[in-house]
Amino acid sequence: MSKAGMGMRAARRRGGNGGDGPPRTGLLRERGFRLYWTAQSTSLVGDEINILAIPLAAVLLLDAGATEMGWLTAAALLPSLLLSIPGGAWADRQTDRRRAMIVADVGRFAAVASVPLAYAFGTLTMTHLYVTEFVVGALTVLFRVCQHHVYASVVAPERYVDANALLSGSRSTASVAGPSTGGALVQALSAPFALLVDAATYLVSAVCLGRIEAREAPPAPRDRRGLAAGLRWVRAHRTPGLLLAGVAMLSLCHTFLLTLYVLYGATELGLTAGALGMVVAAAGLGGLAGAWAAPCVVRRIGIGPSIVTGFLWFSLPVMLVPLAEGPELWVIAALLAAQLGAGSGVAVLDISTNSYLIAVIPETLRSRVMGVVQTANFGVRPIGAVLAGTLGTALGLRPTLWIGTMGAVLSVLWVIASGIRHVRELPENAVAAS
Repeated sequence: MSKAGMGMRAARRRGGNGGDGPPRTGLLRERGFRLYWTAQSTSLVGDEINILAIPLAAVLLLDAGATEMGWLTAAALLPSLLLSIPGGAWADRQTDRRRAMIVADVGRFAAVASVPLAYAFGTLTMTHLYVTEFVVGALTVLFRVCQHHVYASVVAPERYVDANALLSGSRSTASVAGPSTGGALVQALSAPFALLVDAATYLVSAVCLGRIEAREAPPAPRDRRGLAAGLRWVRAHRTPGLLLAGVAMLSLCHTFLLTLYVLYGATELGLTAGALGMVVAAAGLGGLAGAWAAPCVVRRIGIGPSIVTGFLWFSLPVMLVPLAEGPELWVIAALLAAQLGAGSGVAVLDISTNSYLIAVIPETLRSRVMGVVQTANFGVRPIGAVLAGTLGTALGLRPTLWIGTMGAVLSVLWVIASGIRHVRELPENAVAAS
């Protein structure tokens, strides 16, 4: 084999195209992936509006404090803890996961649209917001445990990193457009009516998913392993198991920031809704840079070192958030730097980690193991949200943010212990099911 051919083969195992293949954007000329990407990109913008608009509705309209904000965040994330593993087992046994994703989109549209409707009739309460967030969270779990099967049906394995980079770029663009648009909509229309835009994006996503024609992996055979199969696989394989422990710790600690950020910015730092939207949007700009850089980083240093780098790149800049104090210009500068740095880091982390996991997980266990992944990433967050609300009330917002940021930095120790830093290339075959 020529040196060029050897280089192409190595690049494919790393997840890139070797530099000589079609450009990353060539994936968008493939109809199946283009529709999948459009569905994801559109709903992500709505999700970002939701992230800002619902907490602001709670703070500005219903006078929610730290405890209420903790429970509101927990309501959105509790389904990830309760439903990800059984949802993954259910999805593995289905023949049409795409249809389940469409049902999830339509359900999320109805749930989000109920908030401005209740506000218009003067019946909006914290209980309504709790229920809405729980329903949206449950349907989001259904969407996520199914999406990896659809993703694998429209993307070739050697293009995983490039495809994930495009999706991460969409996520970052949504992080720019969503909060800034959400902040402007909140100021112009009030927080509940800003959610009408969010609701509409789910319908667009459903339409795009309905037009995809792709053959998904066949349903997994029914066996005695059932719900626990994904957990057993993770426990049996040290590297992905310890990686997920690091993901869980990072996610738990970062939830402190997610839970208290709007309250911290609006009350302790005195930022307006527009300023908060601008600051939060900076993470998306960082994410765009990270999404552009991630395939190059993976090809240069390998998939494992990229994951370790992503952990540190994401967590270290966040320490600027509790440091933000003093003149308004310094506060905004510190928050912008934190968002830019963390946004680029999380893009590298997500792209490298998702590509590794999709490659290493056996096809017949994909949704069950991804259910465990969702539990590690999202399921721990309601615990973090309640802890953040409790500690925020007892200790104050800034000390609680310090606890969260320091814990996030230390989560990389799990990843180092996993030995994944020695993994340079994506595996050509999934690790055998155990």
